[in-house]
Amino acid sequence: MADSEIEITADLVRDLLQEQHPDLAELTIREVAGGWGNQMWRLGDGLAVRMQRMDSTPERQLGERRWLPVLAPRLPLPVPTPVRFGEPSERFPKHWTVMTWVPGEPLDHGTISRGAHAADTLAGFLRALHVEAPAEAPIAEDRGAHPRNCTDGFEKFLQAVAPDDIAADVRAVWADAAAAQPWEGPPVWVHGDLHPANVVVSDGMLSGIVDFGDMFAGDPAWDLAAAWVLLPADTASRFFEMYAQADEAAIRRARGLAAMKSLFLMLMGQNGDRGLPGGKPHWGPAGRAALDRVLKGL
Repeated sequence: MADSEIEITADLVRDLLQEQHPDLAELTIREVAGGWGNQMWRLGDGLAVRMQRMDSTPERQLGERRWLPVLAPRLPLPVPTPVRFGEPSERFPKHWTVMTWVPGEPLDHGTISRGAHAADTLAGFLRALHVEAPAEAPIAEDRGAHPRNCTDGFEKFLQAVAPDDIAADVRAVWADAAAAQPWEGPPVWVHGDLHPANVVVSDGMLSGIVDFGDMFAGDPAWDLAAAWVLLPADTASRFFEMYAQADEAAIRRARGLAAMKSLFLMLMGQNGDRGLPGGKPHWGPAGRAALDRVLKGL
């Protein structure tokens, strides 16, 4: 059986804990729905086990192990922090990590009802995160580039999912982003994958950020796209006022990237409707709503 085909079960998780962290092995283990590169299991009330699954290399987990303990203390929202390391073994030849559990409900299964509060909260979080990264911070391989260098991917998503009646408007947003000045500041810490499944809500409020496997040092516009992808309608302007670190070019890049991310969510929804692996039917409506917000602008 290939590594990617290893069935990860509660019994396997418990066996691995018994082998490497026996003091945790008696805690309740519950599977967490979702996840692609990694599979999550709730461990007791306050922990989770993050199991490498489809990721072809351990770099994402190893990056979280190294950098989240550095970043977490200065971030104003709860984020998962590694507390124990699981090493590859004969039983499971991949990495796994025990992390703190971030309570709440993923946004792709919840809602934000307090839009102004969420805009302020997200702006404060990203202000704290977007500080100059050290020279040894990871550099993105498949994201982080200027929009003009991502046009092939944008067009692929657009042609796959965008209705004909808005395609021209979406392309105009992208063209504007591609024409914007590049990021000229020092590389800053970027989460890199802010979409509805990677933020947590509680009582209608944004309450946590998860999955830092794609974090990198680079252009903050990749995170600023969340103003449209995550926040309710008519709150993007408030977000940028509270963030107060984005110039016009950054906002233009962010809006284009938000268009591309929205199209990706729609594509994942379409794949889910078709029963394809990794598809998520409920992402389709979320992506279309985000794209409508992008087209509305600030």
